[in-house]
Amino acid sequence: MLIAAVDVGSARARAGVFTLDGQLVARTSRGFATLTMGGGQAGFAFAEIWQATADALAEARAMAGAPPEAIRALAFDATCSLVVDAPGFAPDVIAWHDHRAVAEAAALSAIPHQVVARAGGAVSPEMQTPKLIWLKRHRPDVWASLRGIRDLGDHLAFRATGIASRAHCAAAAKWPWLPDQGGWASDLLAELDIADFPHSEPVLPTGAAIGPLSAQGAAELGLTRDCIVAAGLIDAFAGALGAAPDMPALIAGTSNCVMARDLPVAPALWGPYPGAILPDEAVTEGGQSATGALLEWVRLQYPQPQSHDQITQRIAAMTVEPGAGLQILPDFKGNRAPFADPLMRGVIHGQSLDRGQDAMDALYWRSAVGIALGTRQVIDHMGLAPTRLAMAGGQARTALLRQLYADATGAEIHWQPEDAVLRGTAIAAAAPLAGGVRAARDRFARPAVVTLPDAQGRARRARDWAVFLRMQQQRDEILNMTKD
Repeated sequence: MLIAAVDVGSARARAGVFTLDGQLVARTSRGFATLTMGGGQAGFAFAEIWQATADALAEARAMAGAPPEAIRALAFDATCSLVVDAPGFAPDVIAWHDHRAVAEAAALSAIPHQVVARAGGAVSPEMQTPKLIWLKRHRPDVWASLRGIRDLGDHLAFRATGIASRAHCAAAAKWPWLPDQGGWASDLLAELDIADFPHSEPVLPTGAAIGPLSAQGAAELGLTRDCIVAAGLIDAFAGALGAAPDMPALIAGTSNCVMARDLPVAPALWGPYPGAILPDEAVTEGGQSATGALLEWVRLQYPQPQSHDQITQRIAAMTVEPGAGLQILPDFKGNRAPFADPLMRGVIHGQSLDRGQDAMDALYWRSAVGIALGTRQVIDHMGLAPTRLAMAGGQARTALLRQLYADATGAEIHWQPEDAVLRGTAIAAAAPLAGGVRAARDRFARPAVVTLPDAQGRARRARDWAVFLRMQQQRDEILNMTKD
């Protein structure tokens, strides 16, 4: 008996096949395109995401040597992108990082409501409520013809089963849904004039069985109808579930998210969200936007094609850190915490016109340093002083970056080598067969690789930290000088 997990990120769908005791048997991925428009708009085509999902699952199953009937459970995690199921709306997935609803987010933030408070008092345009308002205001024709409007992970499960449902994780973290206060915030929906969007589906906790694959879903995914689909999570929350337990978690992927339990409502922090990962636990998120995306942008500027692994291996082999004189504030897609400003922009100090490999390696490394310092600032803003920090996501695969985060934060970095995001989603998939999500998590636990802070690295990052804070002050001063 095997289970499958699918993680849909910002550019790829990744599929993993696991045994019921948590052994990763096979993993593969397929890419899909991001469609960019003006005005901060970006989207995806759901059909392309679904095809990438099916292809990745088929290849992973082939790598595992597993016949279709061997896969008995499946779950999805995804970015908090918004699927708009309505005729004439294309692309039909609004990307999580789409910022078309900046004005709507600002107006919503002025309303005294618990939904706003749990969004840190300044609702991000990356959340679903501002996007709903935008759609109602700017595309009333689409709004009137909505067949459904869901988080991407929920729509993947709907396409697989034909059963409409919502994951508790996404509903609590990204929608106007308060699980500890009766569910949908009907008063806020009425005030915003968006109460008429389709939202009657049941909201299911992580790992609850949605139902078996439909005949169509089974055929398209190359599986059988005996496969049960379980409620999944947002990708960062899946990473927190799959990472080393009993400590705050840093999910360092396209964006960076620090996840911690038992924190109160506070400015620029998202949460606490009761039950968003595990029942009877509330999780709070402090985040940075487009961190891994910044490293990807730098990678694409190299004159010759490079992989992230090639770049980090070269940097790790250097006897002297590259980029002396380069200083970077990484807020190129706005700032979530501590400033909650989607219009904030990054700063590069000391950049030359050189695009040779050495110069680009320096830019890559110093971008990574700026991101790690931003993570330290998020942790400080959350009031945490962790001695241990679980790490997951694409950046965690690289020993160089794990050491950087250890030195920047002063915490031990605990990393489970097998993909924590896929592992968290596999835990959700296994829950109906393993006696619940907690029992499944226990089965899937793996020893962690521990990276300790280095004294010399700590000293270098302390100098960088002082510069980082001074640059933020200077950025504020310049903005004040240039205000109309």
